[in-house]
Amino acid sequence: MAHSQNQPRLKILPASSVQRKPVGHSLLLTCRPEVPDTNLISDLRWNDNRNMTILPKPMNYYYPLYDSKGRKLPTKAGQSSPLIYTESIAGGTALALIFNSLQESMAGTYFCAASYSVTEKLNAAVVVETYVAITWKDAPTDQRPLMGTDYIVRCEVTANPPATVDWLRNGDQIKSSGRYVIENRGLLIKNITEADDGVYTCRAAVMSTGELKNREIRVEVQIMPQVQRLPLVMDAVEGQSFSVMCNATGKPVPEFQWIKKGTQQNAADLDRFSVNSITGQLDISTVEQQDHDNYACIARNPAGQSESVMKLNVLIRPKIIEFINITVSENEEAVFVCKAFGRPAPEITFRRYGTVEEYSIGLQVSDDRIILEQSTDDEKGETVGTLRISKLATTDDGLYECIARNRGDVAFKVGHITVEYRPIFDHLKALPPVYTWEERPANLSCFAQAIPNATIEWRFNDRRIQDLYDQNLRIENEGLRSDLIITPRDRRYYTAYKCVANNRLGSAEHIMELREARIPEMVPQAKPRIVSATSITFDIMAPPVEPGLPLTAFSVQWKEQFQSDWNFALNRTWSPDSPYIVEGLRPQTAYSFRFAARNVVGLSQWGAYVDQSTPRRSEPETPRILHTPIQDEEEDSDPIVTSPYADHFDMRWSIPVDNGEPIDMYRIKYCPGTKVNGYWTEMEEHCIEQDIARMTNYEMRSLQADTYYRIELMAHNAIGFSKPAHVLMKTARGIDVVLRVDSPTLSSAAVIGIVIGSVVLLLLIADLLCCAFGNLGILATLCRKTKRSPSDLDDEAKLGSGSLIKERPPSPLPLPPPIVKLGATTPLEDEKQPLNTPQQPAASPLKVNSSVEYDGRVVHSRSGEIIGKNSAV
Repeated sequence: MAHSQNQPRLKILPASSVQRKPVGHSLLLTCRPEVPDTNLISDLRWNDNRNMTILPKPMNYYYPLYDSKGRKLPTKAGQSSPLIYTESIAGGTALALIFNSLQESMAGTYFCAASYSVTEKLNAAVVVETYVAITWKDAPTDQRPLMGTDYIVRCEVTANPPATVDWLRNGDQIKSSGRYVIENRGLLIKNITEADDGVYTCRAAVMSTGELKNREIRVEVQIMPQVQRLPLVMDAVEGQSFSVMCNATGKPVPEFQWIKKGTQQNAADLDRFSVNSITGQLDISTVEQQDHDNYACIARNPAGQSESVMKLNVLIRPKIIEFINITVSENEEAVFVCKAFGRPAPEITFRRYGTVEEYSIGLQVSDDRIILEQSTDDEKGETVGTLRISKLATTDDGLYECIARNRGDVAFKVGHITVEYRPIFDHLKALPPVYTWEERPANLSCFAQAIPNATIEWRFNDRRIQDLYDQNLRIENEGLRSDLIITPRDRRYYTAYKCVANNRLGSAEHIMELREARIPEMVPQAKPRIVSATSITFDIMAPPVEPGLPLTAFSVQWKEQFQSDWNFALNRTWSPDSPYIVEGLRPQTAYSFRFAARNVVGLSQWGAYVDQSTPRRSEPETPRILHTPIQDEEEDSDPIVTSPYADHFDMRWSIPVDNGEPIDMYRIKYCPGTKVNGYWTEMEEHCIEQDIARMTNYEMRSLQADTYYRIELMAHNAIGFSKPAHVLMKTARGIDVVLRVDSPTLSSAAVIGIVIGSVVLLLLIADLLCCAFGNLGILATLCRKTKRSPSDLDDEAKLGSGSLIKERPPSPLPLPPPIVKLGATTPLEDEKQPLNTPQQPAASPLKVNSSVEYDGRVVHSRSGEIIGKNSAV
């Protein structure tokens, strides 16, 4: 027995001599030598079922998807390994045979062979058998037959060895009899009804392999739609909206379509029409006279379709048939004509955009230049309104609304009076100069406000640029807008250029300046504001900037102070409106910092040198409570905040600086109490303390109404706890939570105390009523002596907080868009509603100046004077 165990041999794992696996699955066979000395094993290999040696997987191997003849290979898309290969495992003492995806052709005997001590040959064999698992060929899980038809619930199965198929419904086996016939393609149900809805189970089994698979198929019987009959005639008013609902039954829920019968058009494709294909609702946003027609509602589902027809009768409302824009020169008379049609003939008035009052018939009291005339033809149902404006001014340019009214409704239409005037450049006067540098082309854009549009010409040193033939001065366009492209080859091109605009009413000129852009001046000052063990936040004073040449970024370089070479310094760049934070510093290390500003030209010289040491790793800074105080008292008192709720409060705070060690939790403690003669007295027996894991809010529950709580908050890291942050919180008025003391019985003293307390409470209520309605009683006297401000607080302190406001450096004004002539003669479309008066833009927020003071560790901010011009702190 001992001799047999020590005999060298090869062992194949798994140990079974026959491995039976389904096609497409993976398989791992391991050949392991069982010999006294594994170092004497050589030529360990696997041979396939054709006795060919199986090679290991090559490096960076990618298995192709198609062979040389274009036939798809049996592998998964993107597979990067061969179908069968060997791999050395267990430190080289065993050889694995890996089948990535078994195929039927891979079945057979596989041999593992090796040499032991050169002379002794070792062999082992294993038989691999494959079979095709059950596969659903044509078996959709969702099938919808039509009610009243014969339907085959499809379920085709492939397997090798072949599978037998039977059917179940609700766990009961279905047999071929009556309405059910089991066929090779599936289950035939004759004259299917809605009662045949349900889930059917197609069950396939291979007895020789023991494989069993179920396929659940949901059958939903469909029913042909039936449309409910629509009214024969429906009325709609021209210019108004119209809606009609079409209802139908069917399974599945049918989709709806509306057809205009006269033109056989789909209503969903028509302008102003919309159709909800799910609900069957037809909407017309604005009814017009040509909408008079018959309309068919069609309900359709996979089972069939049904329809119902109704006639739409369109009624006429007032309609403005002519209102044409006019163009008139300044100081001439404008005649604005509006024609309208309706039954009865409408009355016409006008109003100016931006006003509510309409013009009245005749001479206007507010402006004797304006006369409104009106003539009516009742037989034709037409009205002509004429608005005359004499001595036209540029202020008369704009939109006017013609309003036509009759008993049916109101019609609106907008027209425009264009007032022609000579060119002006008022919109360009506030623009900054144009900058360029290093002979880069610059673009001076000039356009004049003028009607009719002006033509532009450019002048350089009072000479027409077109006559100079200077290749460095190129003009693009001379019409409404003209661009002068300047390539400043020398300094004489950095000067002023004149833009001259002309139209038939006059001319105007505007001076535009081209300046040479330079890099910013050095940053004058930078101060550390917040210093921690691993980061420093700076306040940076921006250097002066030219209008139109803003700063685009700030840069910082830093190095340890013992390093003399700035070439090895680290760099960081910020946008001007971001916080200036340098992170990734080492604790207890002295650093040197220098700063620079950047604009479109480049980076300034380095300046604002700062030496700063980081402190040692320590406990976090004090958390900052985010609630806004409502009252201030002495400097050493806690801020007071209020809760909008009587029984709970959501405490929130910001994450403090961790000083080199990450914050792992917060500790919050809150105690009810009162403040008497400036001293806070806590009810220690009711204090609650809670540790919170890395959250920045905590909801305090089960609080007493109309009660003060003193809250203490500390942050913790591996070093320890921060200094506590304190705040006083007052809950809203409500039903107080009564604090009970467990006691088995009430003593006689307790009963007497309750009686006395009840009497005192009644007297207090009576005094309170006297105070409220008659300003009498003890409380009224006390209120007159101690009245301060309308607040529910007692003697608690008010605490104010300053804020440091960041200012962005100035930026140039944007170039206004070109002026487009609005004197078109095409009539405008009818308006759905009258014009609205334009709203004034909201006022921009005020900017607050601020200053900073540095105490050697932290920068403190306060409102007041600023630390420098255009500072971005």
